[in-house]
Amino acid sequence: MKLFRKELEELSCYVPGKPLEEVMESYGLTKVVKLASNENPLGPSPLAIEAIREEAPHVHLYPDPEARALKRALGLELGVEPEQILLGNGGEATIQLVAASVIERGDEVVVPDPGFSLHEITAAHMGGIVRRVPLLEDYSHDLEGMLRAVNDKTKIVYLTNPNNPTGAMVNKMQLEDFASRLPQEVLLFLDEAYFEFAKIDPNYPDGLEILKTRKNTIVLRTFAKVCGIAGLRLGYIVSTPEIICEISKSAGVFSVNRLAQVAGLASLKDKEHVERSVALARASLSRMMEYFDSKGLEYIPAKGNFIFVNIKEEGRRINQELLKKGVIIRPGFLWGWDSWLRVSCGTMENTELFIEALDGLI
Repeated sequence: MKLFRKELEELSCYVPGKPLEEVMESYGLTKVVKLASNENPLGPSPLAIEAIREEAPHVHLYPDPEARALKRALGLELGVEPEQILLGNGGEATIQLVAASVIERGDEVVVPDPGFSLHEITAAHMGGIVRRVPLLEDYSHDLEGMLRAVNDKTKIVYLTNPNNPTGAMVNKMQLEDFASRLPQEVLLFLDEAYFEFAKIDPNYPDGLEILKTRKNTIVLRTFAKVCGIAGLRLGYIVSTPEIICEISKSAGVFSVNRLAQVAGLASLKDKEHVERSVALARASLSRMMEYFDSKGLEYIPAKGNFIFVNIKEEGRRINQELLKKGVIIRPGFLWGWDSWLRVSCGTMENTELFIEALDGLI
């Protein structure tokens, strides 16, 4: 008798970015620049830090299992009811909850290729069949191809906007058309983890507007990126009260810890920190694009807080050489794009350190 689920035999592990400590120890470095995990180089809001300090003496107590204060504040911010929100231990936890609640063995899901790998990993874990639709030649989503991949076994269509790792964006008109043509019984999962960075583009759609007219829709967002509290793990999905109620049955009782709840509340109040975070991301990525242009390197214009660039070199080698120089990025071979790199925004100093390191290698 096998100990583990049959699905695990062919399931790939999610590969996270290398932690600073590992790189420093491996290469004997005293300083490392991490531009691999799309983290906020400004760190958390000062208001969030203060809220964590004040709450720290109370971590011996279980958190509010409903996170009522945070849901109320978030609902006001988004223009939805608290009953439409499910908070989780990072966006990844909510992705897992959706798959666990919806996917049965033999059900199908449709994903862009490449896309955020946890969508297909969590679906496959539940015995789902993953239909991967390659991007178009201009690196945009093949929305027509994704619609053609839908059949009577399709339960979920995942659309990451902007896409990760490429950063390509589906615009308002495209998303509205896609959502209207997708069969109503199919769940549309809109992963908007980079919403705050992308919405400065007037053509970027708000998934909550789609939800108003298409009930079988789930919108994911997170506090990890723009709020700079990735280490506390706080993400959420928004849908109809009925869908949230059903998915909540798969959730743990205390899935969002006390520190995450108070930090999330404080972060919602600090609009200035969000604005500064978005502005820094734009400045950092603009500097990278300026450098790539000077070198004649192909890249996908950044819509999130990262950029995907074709360095026209063997990516594994470049990745290792950058690690030796104390620069951590995400190599494209992880998605089968061997000559590409995904690079997160950084402080302007770290941006220049990355450019200097890469310039000595290509």
